[in-house]
Amino acid sequence: MKVISVVGARPQFVKVALVVKELAERGIEAPIVHTGQHYDYEMSALFFKELEIPEPVVNLNVGSGTHAEQTSKMLLGLEKILLRERPHAIIVYGDTNSTLAGALSAAKLNITICHVEAGLRSYNRKMPEEINRIVSDHLSDVLFAPTRHALEILKREGLGDKAHMVGDVMYDVLLRYMDMSMSSTVVEKMGLEPKKYYLATVHRAENTDDPKRLSDIISALSALDLPVIFPAHPRTKKRMEEYGIKMDGSIRLVSPMSYLEFITLLRYAAKVLTDSGGVQKEAYVLGVPCITLRDETEWVETVEDGWNILVGASRDRIITAVAKFSPKGERKKHYGDGYAHKRIADVVEGL
Repeated sequence: MKVISVVGARPQFVKVALVVKELAERGIEAPIVHTGQHYDYEMSALFFKELEIPEPVVNLNVGSGTHAEQTSKMLLGLEKILLRERPHAIIVYGDTNSTLAGALSAAKLNITICHVEAGLRSYNRKMPEEINRIVSDHLSDVLFAPTRHALEILKREGLGDKAHMVGDVMYDVLLRYMDMSMSSTVVEKMGLEPKKYYLATVHRAENTDDPKRLSDIISALSALDLPVIFPAHPRTKKRMEEYGIKMDGSIRLVSPMSYLEFITLLRYAAKVLTDSGGVQKEAYVLGVPCITLRDETEWVETVEDGWNILVGASRDRIITAVAKFSPKGERKKHYGDGYAHKRIADVVEGL
């Protein structure tokens, strides 16, 4: 039995890590195809090395470009690979252009599609990720929901018969590597004190492709009372240069980090400011107050439980939230028990 995983972006490398290991341990051939959507060493190869992910059998090297350019290159490359390899099924992860291209390529060839992290919705169609996840869910034959909320959404959309509540694979990886992150010395090496700095990430198109939103976010980060460690996504840096946005004050711009380094910095941050879905979850699990630089979130339980606040890109709201937001609620076991990857493998093995 051969099951191909299609990945291309940083969060997908985390999601695929334990799934392919589990499949391989069960005797299932589990090659990885890398679209090359993220291609810098820090954004790609470093993750494969650190999380001990098998090397991709193919890298399409699509690189950057518009959504149409990226997706069309992926479709052309994936079709050739799927025709050659003839897998029993493919697994796509999350909500990127790689997810969409993988699902669409397999659907056209009548290959079984499994979608990990199915059922998430922001209900904001302006987000490319929202389009990707909706189309991928409706094309897929097997849907792996990370939370009860996601499962209910799939049921409401008439997809309940395909859906399995398995838990969140990123939570699995976080539990697996949490102890290793304790031994990391990145905080000391950067001359920081625990809980005496903020961590920030900005990469969503709604923020990076809007000059005013990005300018207001950077202005707010520059005005904060503690150092702001900002591992900038290459696209974010490029847009800042294009828009002439300058950083000053509290911001310390650093290169994208390895998984363990980032988790360590997050664990010891006073607060995190982000537009990343994965970071919202990780902050919740680690007990770090999260300020989300978006107007909505797919991970609604983090907000409902009082550990995450949505502030959009308003400079004043960001600064006020950093000063005043303090979590009140209990952190619950929304994301499973650390064995989502095993439940996924159970289902795939039975296809």
